Amino acid sequence: MQNGKSPALRSVSDTEVRIEYHTIHGYRRAYRIAGSGPALLLIHGIGDNSSTWDSIIPTLAQHYTVIAPDLLGHGRSEKPRADYSVPAFANGMRDLLVVLGISKVTVVGHSLGGGVAMQFCYQFPRFVERLVLVAAGGVTREVNPALRLVSMPVAHEVLTLLRVPGVMPTLRLAARTLAAAPHVPGVPATASPRRLLNDHEDLVRVLGDLADATASSAFLRTLRAVVDWRGQVVTMLDRCYLTERLPVLLIWGDEDTVIPYHHARLAHAAIPHSEFETFSGCGHFPFHADPDRFAKTIIDFIDRNEAVVFDPANWRHLMSEGQRPGDFSGDEQTVEAVLEAIEDERSAT
Repeated sequence: MQNGKSPALRSVSDTEVRIEYHTIHGYRRAYRIAGSGPALLLIHGIGDNSSTWDSIIPTLAQHYTVIAPDLLGHGRSEKPRADYSVPAFANGMRDLLVVLGISKVTVVGHSLGGGVAMQFCYQFPRFVERLVLVAAGGVTREVNPALRLVSMPVAHEVLTLLRVPGVMPTLRLAARTLAAAPHVPGVPATASPRRLLNDHEDLVRVLGDLADATASSAFLRTLRAVVDWRGQVVTMLDRCYLTERLPVLLIWGDEDTVIPYHHARLAHAAIPHSEFETFSGCGHFPFHADPDRFAKTIIDFIDRNEAVVFDPANWRHLMSEGQRPGDFSGDEQTVEAVLEAIEDERSAT
């Protein structure tokens, strides 16, 4: 693969995806693993778990060793009263790779996992060969208003309602009904229930997992580490310059109502050498909407881009020089938006 030679393909149905566990620092961590070859690390989003990648793991595993962890506090991993910050999640990814004996990976991060992937590249650049950000969190402060509300103190009481019998089936039915409702004349397409609820199946699935008290508590700790009433707290634009030599791919659905599509344009402007793939008509989970295209996009990206080799001298040079606004790409309005977002990152309010 790395030298332009494709291995003989196995039947996707023959691919064995195993769920394994390791106890690290006293906490039991779960992960899916499949395939062989160069390592590919898949990092899921907030409230989700590694099963979210089930539709693409078998295809990717024909080419790579695919590792898809459940972040601490998520899925089958333990849910302690612990540090759920983005840097802590990045540490967890490093620790798992060390235990597995893997020192080089292509990292794919979705939503919160995109922010974790970017942080992982910053904290542990020696591990990273390529980076794929999928509807990634942490580009600017802007985020879906519902997440801002959930980050507030009253959220715990609201989430306990999910444990009341009948609540989740009612939510599923309501979301399905609204999503299927015909367009109302005079209402902008961007405000139609169909558009706002285009990810309702996945979002309700995530909500269903939060009916468990420990999962709900871990979710709130995670959310409050990255979002407050003003929006996202942890953002990445001021460190995008560190990806100068790293192959980067951005994948976004243009109807994403969780992390707005224009965040992809800002990230692309801040990482001028990045490749940018738009999934038209897709929301926050492009790998669910079109798994075959998504997997092929990842495979083609890896085939086209040689793995970066970490260069300490270059890393020191980049950090010494710092951000160079003149390196941003895109039209004047987009570049101005990037600069404003970076300034907002540095704001004390």
